[in-house]
Amino acid sequence: MPGLKHEKLCLPPIAGVDEAGRGPLAGPVVAAAVVLPAKGIPRGINDSKKLPAAERQRLHDRLLGCAVVGIGVVEADEIDRLNIYWATMKAMTLAVDQVAALLGHVPGHVLVDGNRLPRWRYAATPIVGGDAVSTSIAAASIVAKHTRDRIMIAHAEAYPHYGWHSNKGYGCAAHLRALREHGPAPIHRRSFAPVAQAELPFARGGAAESFEPHHNR
Repeated sequence: MPGLKHEKLCLPPIAGVDEAGRGPLAGPVVAAAVVLPAKGIPRGINDSKKLPAAERQRLHDRLLGCAVVGIGVVEADEIDRLNIYWATMKAMTLAVDQVAALLGHVPGHVLVDGNRLPRWRYAATPIVGGDAVSTSIAAASIVAKHTRDRIMIAHAEAYPHYGWHSNKGYGCAAHLRALREHGPAPIHRRSFAPVAQAELPFARGGAAESFEPHHNR
């Protein structure tokens, strides 16, 4: 389970940062920054990948009630312009900027999951596998993952072909098959090879269904 040993080495307040959605073929990349309370940290915080969806939701809701939370979202069209690396760096920056605005000052230190840092004004440390060892980063991973999942479930209502309610935009077999059959939706990342390859037949005049959003009545 993650702990607070890294936090204890840093000047408070400490923001943990993580992202969700680097790998999917559709939808945004989402980053979260979380400053945990000095007391009353919710129990059960862990790497979001190790938690079932219901537990992520419970912890997400608890964190929003007791922690300082910032969220950064970079949409698919901007991912295509920047590339996924720089889009992720931007999402992280947006999340920490939001935390700084809520605090009224910059965090004392930022702990970031991974081995790279954005180009920003904050004192920060990257930690490979940080969501497994830092409670602050694990908390951010929960908020980022739950936030992005809710975004993709909402998109699944509008664009039902791709099964985003279950695959959240990742390139599983059913998603790839739907891409071949229907072509990309507006929130697909066209700079990602499977999407670009699927788009070619439709760009050449192949038939595809309209992508006017579908709304349940």
